Amino acid sequence: MLAASASAHGRAAGRRRDVGAGAVRVSLYDEVTARIVGELEAGRVPWVRPWDAAAFAPGLPQNADSGRSYSGINILILWGAAAERGFSTQRWLTFRQALGAGGAVRKGEKGTTIFYAARFTPKGGSGDDGGSGAARGKDASEGGEGERAIPFLKRFTVFNVDQCDGLPPRCVEAAPPLPPRELVPVAEALIAATGADFRVGGNEAYYSPSHDYVAVPPQQAFANQIDYYRTALHELGHWTGHGSRLGRDQTGAFASAAYGREELCAELASAFLCAALGIVPTVRHADYIGAWLAIIRADTRAIFRAASLASKAADYLLAFAPAAAGVAARGADAGEADQ
Repeated sequence: MLAASASAHGRAAGRRRDVGAGAVRVSLYDEVTARIVGELEAGRVPWVRPWDAAAFAPGLPQNADSGRSYSGINILILWGAAAERGFSTQRWLTFRQALGAGGAVRKGEKGTTIFYAARFTPKGGSGDDGGSGAARGKDASEGGEGERAIPFLKRFTVFNVDQCDGLPPRCVEAAPPLPPRELVPVAEALIAATGADFRVGGNEAYYSPSHDYVAVPPQQAFANQIDYYRTALHELGHWTGHGSRLGRDQTGAFASAAYGREELCAELASAFLCAALGIVPTVRHADYIGAWLAIIRADTRAIFRAASLASKAADYLLAFAPAAAGVAARGADAGEADQ
């Protein structure tokens, strides 16, 4: 939870939508947003343990050819696809990558669509490409921030390695998950390595932006002690947004739209971190689902923005992870999946 600010700040919600290519862009945002809203309306939180631990390998989705992790909205899409279709692994590749690795996608298999976002600065523009009209890639988020750049989304189709035959061992053998235990040394080491003012005690969990500290109850106070780490990583997700770090907007008053957006970012960051570190918390309580639905319904790009910001927060924290953790902290966006 983000400690509420003393005053509310008004927000102008001006949006401009291009026609033509813009209509296609909006349809892609609508498509993914509708999928996420459907999950929430059904009472499922797609970014919190979207798998059966007995049958489904936890972790961040990875490209089986390059070994790089996917990021942003693509994590949620691939988690959901793997859970829905019962895949036993989080490893994916394109049709062409499967052939290049010496294998093949089985006939009749249906791929999963992921997204690559970029900004295009037209010739004569004053973007930092010098007006050359170059496209610059980024995580699938809001699709661009500047007035001069034209954002666009591009689709890619990937297949789970369970849908392929003949792949070499390097593509199908994932790193073994951490053994189940309540005390997770790699998480403890990461928390300590951040150097955050991390206070344990009391009966509330929150981050104070004005005083830049995290507070969490003792681990023994949690009904399921593993949830201590989900909560700690959620609050550290807020901690990354401080002006001296990633500089997100944390000025929203409690229950405001801005407050809800930051909460969604921190919750996704916690889910991504838990997956990367091999932590399997219990399902998130539904206390924020109504607020999340309102935010996502009001703006079809909201889940893209939140997932992109959450990936940046997770990567910032994973940079503190000990090398022995074997964590692929730097995710590759969907645009790199076919390279």
